[in-house]
Amino acid sequence: MMNRIPINLPGLQIQKIEVSSNQVSVTAHAKAATATCPQCGVVSRRIHSYYWRKGKDLPISGQPTNLGIEARRFRCMNGDCAKRTFVQRFDFLPLKAQRTTRLTTILQAMAFSLGGEAGSCLATQLQMPASADTLLRLIRKWSPPQPPTPRVIGVDDWAIRKRVSYGTIVVDLETHKPIEVLKDRTAVTLKTWLLEQEGIEVIARDRSGEYALGAREGAPRAVQVADRFRTRG
Repeated sequence: MMNRIPINLPGLQIQKIEVSSNQVSVTAHAKAATATCPQCGVVSRRIHSYYWRKGKDLPISGQPTNLGIEARRFRCMNGDCAKRTFVQRFDFLPLKAQRTTRLTTILQAMAFSLGGEAGSCLATQLQMPASADTLLRLIRKWSPPQPPTPRVIGVDDWAIRKRVSYGTIVVDLETHKPIEVLKDRTAVTLKTWLLEQEGIEVIARDRSGEYALGAREGAPRAVQVADRFRTRG
């Protein structure tokens, strides 16, 4: 039976797969004999204890899948580390999570597409039961992936309230898309934002002294280009 069911659990050795009328149960244990301390980065092979982790995975052949994983708690080999013991990590099943990453991704997609109640109904029909409240929590926990740092940017001011208050808009001139809106148009604000970025090579701006100073101090290696129509692509 084990050879007939496709299942991918990186880093685990599958011990047993049981199929009943209403679920698939998979029992596995970790292959690696060592683990890395998450705090100090020192590799350890000294086992402190064993414990069981349980989680849910994507359904197999129309049946819900339950995982039982024998994991280890290791002793940290670094005498100066504050973390005396640590638990084994698995990429596909985050620490303290009750669902695999791939199952969570599917449920989040349902939640964003259908909302709580409708998403819950569909998830149940597809053998991935989740309550409406759970789906809404997954929406709140989701964070968009961080876009790569642009190579060429344009910096310009914009009126929050004309003749009263102004902000700064930053545009990726290679994709022609706005990537950031800053609260004002001062050198300090621009400098602070630039210091958090890496890889900016060209900054197109107007002839404002504030922008020139902010760009010079925030990205000293970037080439500054004074172009009246810099953000129009």
